[in-house]
Amino acid sequence: MKRYTAFLRGINISGRNKIGMPELKKKLTEAGFCDVSSYLNSGNLTFRAENGSIKETVEEIIRTGFQLEIPVYVIETDRLQEILSHAPSWWNSGEADQYDNLIFILSDDSPQGICEMIGNPSEGLEQIRIYDRVIFWTFDRKKYQKCNWWKKTASAGIAEKLTIRTAGTVFKACR
Repeated sequence: MKRYTAFLRGINISGRNKIGMPELKKKLTEAGFCDVSSYLNSGNLTFRAENGSIKETVEEIIRTGFQLEIPVYVIETDRLQEILSHAPSWWNSGEADQYDNLIFILSDDSPQGICEMIGNPSEGLEQIRIYDRVIFWTFDRKKYQKCNWWKKTASAGIAEKLTIRTAGTVFKACR
């Protein structure tokens, strides 16, 4: 069995798409997943599972067990750690005025295609770097409202193609 990390998009936000993590962990365990754990109540999971249609299985468990259509991003935890080892030096640097995120692409769009849809990052306020199928993104915490990517990653036509996690969340999810 391999270890996986899963990020569920848009659950338990402002009372919408409620999924209790203890109940979800129980349902995943009943489906044959092992060592299921969650971080926070925002849909960050780790577990062990056999190879196969893991993403589809998690989505089906959520569909039937919670009556919700929730996109799920699943990645082998070893692969996620390898991606993190290629983070640019400015990402997760510990600077208090920076907000560091990792963008996971849920759609079939390429990272380059997502970047084209969003446009250039605001000069001096945000930075992006593509590695494999993720985008490292950092922006100025105090001037976030002036950041092009901050506005557009939440816009219709783009938001549903992504799930975004903070650097801290990603590191905790793959521990």
